Amino acid sequence: MNALIHNLSKYHDRFFALVSRLQSPFLLLVRLYWGWQLIESGWGKLHNLDRVTQFFGSLNLPMPAQMAVFIACVEFFGGILFALGLFSRMTSLVLTINLIMAYVTADREALFSVFSDPDKFYAAAPYTFLIASVIVLIFGPGKFCVDYLLRRFVHLPSPAAGESRVS
Repeated sequence: MNALIHNLSKYHDRFFALVSRLQSPFLLLVRLYWGWQLIESGWGKLHNLDRVTQFFGSLNLPMPAQMAVFIACVEFFGGILFALGLFSRMTSLVLTINLIMAYVTADREALFSVFSDPDKFYAAAPYTFLIASVIVLIFGPGKFCVDYLLRRFVHLPSPAAGESRVS
């Protein structure tokens, strides 16, 4: 019986060692895909500031014209930084706050239906952007990013797992 448990444990460890090698490629794909989507969203807002300003005005946001420019820039430039993996966790934090505020201001009904009607919550526009930014915020950008290259180039120690250091 001990031999069986030992063999199962060995196969388990080998399998998950292989699976864990997919972490950086997965994080790269998340950053590239959702970074591109954010770039496109921000670009669209930058080229339609009048409509975005009207929409923000309809939500009774303060200074809707300035807010429209700010949010468009956060999405456009944040998407670029997110895709490249530059200042990844700080960018992810800003995007996460932005997307939570999008839920609060523009998709309030979807936000409050998270338990009563989860499909409405999942279908809201900010959802997938929020999940992508939270994934990178929590797990970091992976090894295929500009942050990783900069740390290696200037010989900075990489943050240890479990530290609360933001890169």
